[in-house]
This record gives sequence, C-alpha cells and structure tokens, in this order.
Amino acid sequence: MARLTQADLVDLNHTFEQRTPQELLQWAKQTFGDRVASISAMQMSGTVVCHMIKSSGADIPTLFVDTGVMFQETLDTRDRIINEYGLNVITLRPELTMEEQTEKFGVLYLTSEGQEQCCHARKVEPLRKVAGDYDAFIGSLRRSDGGKRAVCPILSVDVETNTVRINPLAEFDDEHLEAYIKEHNVIVNPLHSQGFTTIGCNRCTTPVLPSEPKRAGRWRHLGPWSVYCGINPSDRDPTHSPAIDLPQELVDRILGRMTDYMI
Repeated sequence: MARLTQADLVDLNHTFEQRTPQELLQWAKQTFGDRVASISAMQMSGTVVCHMIKSSGADIPTLFVDTGVMFQETLDTRDRIINEYGLNVITLRPELTMEEQTEKFGVLYLTSEGQEQCCHARKVEPLRKVAGDYDAFIGSLRRSDGGKRAVCPILSVDVETNTVRINPLAEFDDEHLEAYIKEHNVIVNPLHSQGFTTIGCNRCTTPVLPSEPKRAGRWRHLGPWSVYCGINPSDRDPTHSPAIDLPQELVDRILGRMTDYMI
C-alpha cells in the first residue's frame, strides 16, 4: 500500500479546475473502474450529478443513505432516479432504527454532541460499512454553498472511508446549476420548491427564509448554522494533514505517473 495525502493532490486539483464535470466523471471511471461510486442525498446538486452519470453512459452506481427518517419526497426522488434514469441506486441503512436508537440512547439530536453521534451512526457508519468496496466516492459539493464548502477542492482524501472524494460540481455556481436543470429537465426533489434550500432528515431540517443563509434550516434548534453532519471530509476539521492508504499502482494512476489516459 502507498500513502496518498491531500498535498499530493494539489497539482492535480489545479489542473482539474479547467475541466468540465463530465470530463471529471470520465476521469473517475477510467481511473477507478468498478471501485468508484457516487453518493447522493437526492438534493438538487446530487440529482444533477445523477443526470450527468446517466448522460455519460458511465456504469457508476449511486449510494443513497436512508437514515430511516428521510422525507417521503426524498425517497420518491430516489425512486424516480432509479425508474427514469435507470441508475443502479444502492440504498444503505443504519444498524438501528430511529426507535431502537432512541430507546437505547435517548433523543440524541437535541444537543450538539448528540447530533454528532446521531449523524455519525445514521449517515457515516452505513457508508463506512461498504467503503472497503470502493476507492473513490463522487459527491456534489459546490463552493457556492458557502461555509466550510466555499473552498472545497475537486479532489480530497477522506480518512473516514479511506477513499478519494471527487466533487465535479465544485465550480458550479447557482446560475450554472439552474441553467443545467432547466436545459436537461433534471429531476429535482420537490422540497426545494417548498422553501428547503438543503434537505436532510425530517427531524432536523426546516424551510428557510429568503434572508437566511442556505444552511439555516439544518439543526435550527441547535443554534449555529454552521453545523454539518460529518459525512463529507471538507466539512470536518482534521487535526493533522489528511492521508489515506491505497495500492501503489492506483496512486500512480491517480497522479498520472503511469497512465496513457488524459483529459
């Protein structure tokens, strides 16, 4: 195994700033083969990535974490993606139901510490259980989302799952996103038209006012709007330089040391 650090990706990230999301998806499939999957919570950006995967013809599965307390509209959006786009959407679930978790630990999401524990158990752990099957995950983070994501790189290393994270929409601002959705008639979670700028679990997500930050509706009852669930590495505050371990041949391929493929 070889060590891949975030610093190793600096030059590649700089190069990829000039690439389109479709080119980045093509690179991901060519580089990681069957060991790459997309992750989608069926929010607007996520369904755009699903459409791009469908349009590219790339055989990339989509992982959807059903926390057990998702809005019905989100589950319906997932089903539409499966039926209309023909994508292989794999639904992951936490070990405990919300009822079992509450009986064992109480209502976790009422405190900041409990929220972190709840999100980790219901979102991160299901992903960690299948992480060994993958070397890369495609996300849908955009810098225009603001907060910690304002500087999210296209490529990052995720210590939690020992994978490379790829965000092909990092440079997509709201105008570009809306234009793409309109041009391609992309499936959109109906909650977005009901005041939800971001969408998570039904226990901790509310609509937001036009004057509020985008994430004001997430964990509103906990006060600060900068709260994140921790499923994305760019949302965490690492205490050391992040690094993961991958096969040497794959690290060489990622960094372009031993490949004939260029985009």
